[in-house]
Amino acid sequence: MEPVQNPVGANFGSIHGLLRFSAIIVAKLNACNNLNVIGLVILKSKRHQSYYSDMRFCTSCICVFLFILPAPLRAQETTGPSRTDALQNYRAGRDLEYRGRRDDAEVYYKEAARICIEEIARNPVNMDAYAVLTWTLQRQRKYSEVIAWGERGLRAGGTDYRLIEIMGEASFYLDRYEDSLRYMERYTNALPRGDRASVAFFFIGEIFRLEGKFRLADIAYTTAVKLEPNSALWWYRLGQVRESSGDSAPAVEAYEQALRLDPNYREAREGLTRSLQSG
Repeated sequence: MEPVQNPVGANFGSIHGLLRFSAIIVAKLNACNNLNVIGLVILKSKRHQSYYSDMRFCTSCICVFLFILPAPLRAQETTGPSRTDALQNYRAGRDLEYRGRRDDAEVYYKEAARICIEEIARNPVNMDAYAVLTWTLQRQRKYSEVIAWGERGLRAGGTDYRLIEIMGEASFYLDRYEDSLRYMERYTNALPRGDRASVAFFFIGEIFRLEGKFRLADIAYTTAVKLEPNSALWWYRLGQVRESSGDSAPAVEAYEQALRLDPNYREAREGLTRSLQSG
């Protein structure tokens, strides 16, 4: 921690000297997030200057400044944006995309990607930057770039399961099912209840469904909905593979749950009708 320099040669042996120092600091740091805290210290000193006129109070106030000031100063002096800036842009873009404002979202995604790439240039082993970058590129549907940056991140920083999972998603959308399955199984084997485990199991189910391996898909989808039971799509997919396997009663249960979550889910209602008729 760098010490705060005395900019005006104030005499800290008196309350007036300390107040003079404080006023200069506040004037120079009027944009500081801790300004209210600084003002509170000054106000306290004014109210109690007759009582706290000894050096101990002066020393205490100076210590408060030493601990308060350096953090925001360092933040202002940072030459590059932080991971938080990139993550905030990513989340803002994602929220806009959820609301159907794809073009507006793209502005935030581009800024998030730019920040991350600059951060990686400064610190090639910043795994947070790789993670946010690959999430952003995934939202932009730049799946090949997700793979490229993910591989670069793994080479630079070793195993990072955030990268492994998102590379599994990107591989799926590139129709590289074997690679996708390998990434997703690697993730679920290491983190069976990780933050993205439910998504990973869903993609595993998708791969097995597309390959006609309905029993294996059933297992994967069942695991996914146990971890995250509030997705109508996932319950619908579970109903699909159960219906394809000839398991009418379990299919009915899955379709019904999909309709509880989304009563307007036409495909789920059609699947329910078929399964009831065949059962």
